[in-house]
Amino acid sequence: MSNDEKIVETIPVGTLGLIALESSSTLGEKVNNYLVQWRNARDSEHKGTIAFSGYQQESYLLEAECPRFGTGEAKGLIKESVRGTDLYLLVDVTNHSLTYKVCGEINHMSPDDHYQDLKRIIAAAGGKARRITVLMPFLYESRQHRRSSRESLDCALALQELTRMGVDSIITFDAHDPRVQNAIPLNSLETVTATYQFIKAIIRKVPDVHIDSDHMMVISPDEGGMSRAVYYANVLGLDMGMFYKRRDYTKIIDGRNPIVAHEFLGTDLEGKDILVVDDMISSGESMLDVAMELKKRKAGRIFVVSTFGLFTNGFDKFDEAYEKGLIYRVLTTNLIYQKPELLEKPYYISVDMSKYVALIIDTLNHDMSISGLLNPVERIQKIMKQHEEDLKTRNL
Repeated sequence: MSNDEKIVETIPVGTLGLIALESSSTLGEKVNNYLVQWRNARDSEHKGTIAFSGYQQESYLLEAECPRFGTGEAKGLIKESVRGTDLYLLVDVTNHSLTYKVCGEINHMSPDDHYQDLKRIIAAAGGKARRITVLMPFLYESRQHRRSSRESLDCALALQELTRMGVDSIITFDAHDPRVQNAIPLNSLETVTATYQFIKAIIRKVPDVHIDSDHMMVISPDEGGMSRAVYYANVLGLDMGMFYKRRDYTKIIDGRNPIVAHEFLGTDLEGKDILVVDDMISSGESMLDVAMELKKRKAGRIFVVSTFGLFTNGFDKFDEAYEKGLIYRVLTTNLIYQKPELLEKPYYISVDMSKYVALIIDTLNHDMSISGLLNPVERIQKIMKQHEEDLKTRNL
């Protein structure tokens, strides 16, 4: 039985409601379009019953906003009823493109501002929703997940605060360290990967790529991302290697110890295409340093694969690296804000996650297990098998 057939045989938790905060408005519209399309096409003998009341709608997006006062203070405002709804809140805490005025001065929204707006909307719901699920693709303060000195544990505090406010479940993507779920052991925190979507995008955009151990290798840019690289290598049947960073712990520059050198551990790279996988591209400097080291070892085409493309220092260094042949393609998702100029880069591939997010919401609304959605191995094997057949057909 297909997932769609299973869905129509189960009763929804409540009327579906989706609130996409302004930071995620673009993604929210795409997700909503999929939900409307699927549910209008879905046929079931039960749809006329009271349990399915409000099941088919022209839009599941609820109107909400966080207007601000002249001082920069704000309030959450939901303009539609949420009583009894199965409510899903979508927020992008990294969207720096949004601004507001503080005493007449323009201020760009920070992750702290977005997180506060999320809490305002939860508070505005006033406990009237039947269930609240927060979809936060980039987990707020996820890089401050452990204590190495006398410092705050911001991610853990945020997770505990959200659950105390009545949030039933939190869904994030590729958390910097999934063990942060230990902060709320009695609540649901799902960290979703985009492995299948990345592989599908590479195959479609670069049809001559060979994904096998003779032609490709997976690289972790640092020791912290080892588990991620191991997963890619196992699923794709590839060898893997890693770099570890030698840092100067006597200095602190921009809040961190500067990297002295990247040391490589792994087998021969010569002539092989490389997948450099990580959870995020921040400034991108370490990623480009890794690409340079890979080219010194005679690697082939380098694919930089990262769930979140922050590009905090702009694109100049990536443009230069592409022109020099250091990188071949850069892939990130549309789960967070993408600068318009990024989408125009010849080396950039945007990986659309809206269908996947919509599928998760649709499944959860019917109170069905999403374990099958979180494990993409079968789908990856299927698309890889089809790709191998296509390569044979084209004699590549």
